[in-house]
Amino acid sequence: MNKTAESVWNNCLAFIEDNITSQAYKTWFEPIKAVKLADSALSIQVPSKFFYEWLEEHYVKILKVALTKELGPKAKLVYIIRMENTYGNKQPFTEKIPSSNRSNMQSQEVDVPVKNKSPELKNPFVIPGIRNVKIESQLNPNYNFENFLEGDSNRLARSAGLAVANKPGGTSFNPLLIFGGVGLGKTHLAHAIGVDIKDKYPEKTVLYISAEKFTQQYIESVRKNNRNDFIHFYQIIDVLIVDDIQLFSGKAGTQDVFFHVFNHLHQNGKQVILTSDKAPVDMIDIEQRLLSRFKWGLSAELNHPDYDTRVAIIENKLYRDGVEMPGEIIEFLANNIKTNIRELEGAIISLIAHSSFNKKEITIELARKIVENYVKHTKREVSIDYIQKVVSDYFQMDVDTLQSKTRKRHIVQARQLAMFFAKKYTKASLASIGSQIGQRDHATVLHACKTVDNLSSTDKQFRKYVEDLSKKLTL
Repeated sequence: MNKTAESVWNNCLAFIEDNITSQAYKTWFEPIKAVKLADSALSIQVPSKFFYEWLEEHYVKILKVALTKELGPKAKLVYIIRMENTYGNKQPFTEKIPSSNRSNMQSQEVDVPVKNKSPELKNPFVIPGIRNVKIESQLNPNYNFENFLEGDSNRLARSAGLAVANKPGGTSFNPLLIFGGVGLGKTHLAHAIGVDIKDKYPEKTVLYISAEKFTQQYIESVRKNNRNDFIHFYQIIDVLIVDDIQLFSGKAGTQDVFFHVFNHLHQNGKQVILTSDKAPVDMIDIEQRLLSRFKWGLSAELNHPDYDTRVAIIENKLYRDGVEMPGEIIEFLANNIKTNIRELEGAIISLIAHSSFNKKEITIELARKIVENYVKHTKREVSIDYIQKVVSDYFQMDVDTLQSKTRKRHIVQARQLAMFFAKKYTKASLASIGSQIGQRDHATVLHACKTVDNLSSTDKQFRKYVEDLSKKLTL
């Protein structure tokens, strides 16, 4: 039987797959294509120069064994690197790279017209000469550990952040995923870690990027046909901080490119820090291979600050701004704005501004007016218990019936509506919602939310249930 490039490479792959982890195989071998077989030389196509270098550094021995089994002791391996097109050039950029001397597997010299053997990486932040120019970290120095006050609500996340800052890439907290509701300090803590690392390790390349900005850059790289340059840029970062990672939801291309960036950074001992408004288990439309990586390190939750922490935050903010405020007003603010640190600081700023602009003393009456304004414009958070009570009353049943194991249709729908509104109106995780509504798991809650969405668009009567309950819960 005549051997073809494909048959030889498929046999090599079968051997390699048996001898490395399935994830390594998927990442580093599945993208390779067999191109040509000439005598004992097999040509394979790899997606980038980095890819070729990684294979040579980590898998040259197994490649040599596999190819020698197929083609004998004179086996040769030729890498063809297919880079992304440059603008206006219809021919793919290709170059032949000989294997290193370590492999003892020589490659043919093939004359291929190449304008630039070592194209410079393109920096998404438009900084030319990337290897010689310092990359701006995009960090905000005002977000530091000094003004990120510790409390019961954030102790684990803050401690893990300090450990990462002391030894980036050298702890088991890689990646470090910080998650929690709006305004609880995720972005502040992520910046604080980066700022501390830059202070301690000025030679390290640290980069903060929002998930939204990362996605925009990726889309632009596809449009300009330089996706590989985009990947290579992120692969040289020592500490990568990605904010609001849940925004990758449903974006398959962005997730795929981030998967390769993440793998390279993690395997090379670089630090990855992520923030999200939900735990990995509650993320929707994120690929399983990414979710599994998010769980490799530590997921640390930021909860609502307790009263003592809220008081400390207010006092720290006033101290930094050089403002004095009566203790009773500090207590009033701490007692009335409980769920959002950003709003708490916003209320303090508003109070100081009103006082200085109107040349009025800061009084409890002024504080009450400011707080009422904040509370009025803040979406009221209701409890899961309250939601179950409202839904049960609406369907004329008691809460025990709502939570029961019965599969009667009207009770199941009531239970699903309770779960739907709990997800909509509270910051509880899916697992927490399921636990409080009849000891269900997070998958049941996810299914309930999807069912309510579907029925609302197809069933008029069910849509009326949703509208009526929405009004009752937002009164």
